[in-house]
Amino acid sequence: MHLTLHADYALRVLLYLAANPDRVVSTGEVSDAYGISKHHLVRVVQGLGRHGFVEVRPGRAGGVVLARPPSEISVGQVVRHMEPDFHIVECFDGERNNCPITPACGLIGVLNEATRSFLATLDQYTLEDILRRSPRKLSAYFLKPTVDVGGAG
Repeated sequence: MHLTLHADYALRVLLYLAANPDRVVSTGEVSDAYGISKHHLVRVVQGLGRHGFVEVRPGRAGGVVLARPPSEISVGQVVRHMEPDFHIVECFDGERNNCPITPACGLIGVLNEATRSFLATLDQYTLEDILRRSPRKLSAYFLKPTVDVGGAG
């Protein structure tokens, strides 16, 4: 199974927001923290907002916050909403399927079961669970090193 960058970035945005619960975060800040395109993140954040995972606050002091507590955001639901499809093989897409053995193939059922199992596992976890499972506090990875410009000493 492979997640698109869109879904991957969506999960990263949500984890960043969950690690910074007491403030509004700009898309630029998230972009800098992960070293990924701000333009792409804007589209990801719009999708997260459309599906009720984040609240976008416009204006100069605006940004993004979680729309609900991390304990109420299922990783499985995020992936379902942010992935364009789960066509892991050609035959899953009825319009584009050109596989000649589809009518007789037993692999389709196995791959459908695997996809359901994948999503069922993700459904067992929330953002809060992911934060708790992290071996170190995630917010520490987002801190920028300070530069001493005063030459004290």
